[in-house]
Amino acid sequence: MTGRKRESQPLQSFERLEFQASGSLRLAVVSDTHSAPHPLARALLAQLRPDAILHAGDIGELRVLEELATVCQVFAVRGNIDARRATLPDVLVLEVGAPEQLALRLLMLHVGVYGPKLRAEVARKARDAGAAMVVCGHSHIPFIGQDRGIAIFNPGSVGPRRFSLPIVLGVIDISVTGIQQCHIDCETGQPWEPPA
Repeated sequence: MTGRKRESQPLQSFERLEFQASGSLRLAVVSDTHSAPHPLARALLAQLRPDAILHAGDIGELRVLEELATVCQVFAVRGNIDARRATLPDVLVLEVGAPEQLALRLLMLHVGVYGPKLRAEVARKARDAGAAMVVCGHSHIPFIGQDRGIAIFNPGSVGPRRFSLPIVLGVIDISVTGIQQCHIDCETGQPWEPPA
């Protein structure tokens, strides 16, 4: 009985990334690979030269993370299709910057929004963690927004196409002067914007 209770509780991980000598840091963000990331995704990620890759869940086969790790360090959370593994947390809190000069604390999990709004329990987790941003996946819909004073970033899906949604990944550029977010179309390698 005790084992079942423990298994139902979310596993949380905490990580910190320091700025590069340039005073900045680039995160590439992917989600919902479902064992089959777009064939051009890895090359595109390598061109972006991120300092770390975040995977917001629904990884599928763990070889996906191994392939991403050939580009740079990878941090991932478990999605609803991913089996529970000790190496894959449900929630990741990531701090960027030195403790005395923290630029961003983000909370990453797979299911974070209901439409364009944060789910109430996710907003609560973000506030409890002191996170200014929530990174999530699940919907396959690329999204940059804000709710309840917390930034929201969904990279969309870099895996098999769902309906007519784009195959995209996200980029978060962080420096002591600010944060820039965007999406990149995996099929063209060009910036992606939602249709007007």
